[in-house]
This record gives sequence, structure tokens and C-alpha cells, in this order.
Amino acid sequence: MGKSAQKNGVAMTSISVKMSLAVSMIGMILIYNETITLFKIIGILLALSGVLLISFEKNKSGTSTNSLKMLLILFIGSGILDLALNYTQQHVLIHLTPALFSSFGFGLAGVTGTLILIYQAYFKSVSIKFKNIVAGIILGIPNYFSIFLLLKSYEVIDYTNSSILAIVNVSVVVFSAVFGFVIFREIFTIKKGIGLIASLLAILFLYLAS
Repeated sequence: MGKSAQKNGVAMTSISVKMSLAVSMIGMILIYNETITLFKIIGILLALSGVLLISFEKNKSGTSTNSLKMLLILFIGSGILDLALNYTQQHVLIHLTPALFSSFGFGLAGVTGTLILIYQAYFKSVSIKFKNIVAGIILGIPNYFSIFLLLKSYEVIDYTNSSILAIVNVSVVVFSAVFGFVIFREIFTIKKGIGLIASLLAILFLYLAS
């Protein structure tokens, strides 16, 4: 697999995960019978459009059937994960704090990953590199706080659940795009510029809707 195909796979995976926002927001609106206003509809449409325009990159590489299946699984799975986290905040965190719940989840993931790694190292001769362990820990820290702060935002911010989720996801996309333009000198296109404007307007409309 060439570098362009690998880049295509990463880009499509990123889009699939980010666009799962639609599954999460629609699910929250239906589950919690949230009031649907014109501002909220416009905000959601702008959010999805902005995420797609910023994330999507045109390329000439094809996508296999297996890749499409994986993207579909990621699309649905990420949406279900967001819904599960919201359900946790509504029903489970009555007994646990967001910090304790997040620590338990990442601790369980760490133990499971360690056991799998030991199995692969023993039975499949997979080498364990120290730099990979360090990178995993470094990556795990912001991931932990992303879950913790999302759960905390559901608890303390007086917005609807779907609006909070949309604002958080769109803000991450906008920050990542700006970071890429400034630090990594990514090419700024008209399409990405429109996506940034749409994303910022989405935050505004969702704020007004709430």
C-alpha cells in the first residue's frame, strides 16, 4: 500500500468518526425528546457541513469493500460511543464521579491492552518497543481528559446534550484545522475556509438555540 493510499485511509477514517456526530445528535434528540428549533436545525446542518468540508480530501485512490465496511462500523460505533457516554452521565455518574469513571475505563483498557501485548509477544514474537509504550501513555493523557471533560460538560453546562456534543466536536475540528494550517503549513483551500466559517456559525446557532 502506497503513502497516498495510506493517507486516504486515515482521512476517510477521520471523516467517518467525525461524521458519526450525526448519529449521536439524532440519538440524543430522540432519546431525550429535546425541543427542535430552527436555530438547532441550522446549527446541526452547519456543523455536519463544516466537519465534512474541513476533513474531506479528494484523492485518486479507490476504497475497497472491506474498507467501506470498516468505515461504516466506525461511523456507527463512534456514534454509539457518544450516546453511551451521555447515558453514563445521566444514569451512572449519580454514583460515580466523572474522574473515577474515566480512570476506571482507561485503567481497564490499559490492563486489557497489556495482556494482549504480552500474549502477542510470547506466542507471536511481536517485539515490544519502549518508544511505543511512551507514545501510548502520552496519547492516553489527552484522551482521558477528552472523556472526563465531555462528561463534566454534560453535568455543568446548561445546554441540551446534542448541542454540547455538536459544539465540542466542531470546536475540536476547527482547532485541529487551525493548528494544521499554522504549525504544519497545510494548504489552505477555499473549501476548508468555507468549512471553518460554517463550523463557527454552527457554534453560534447552537449557542442561540440553547
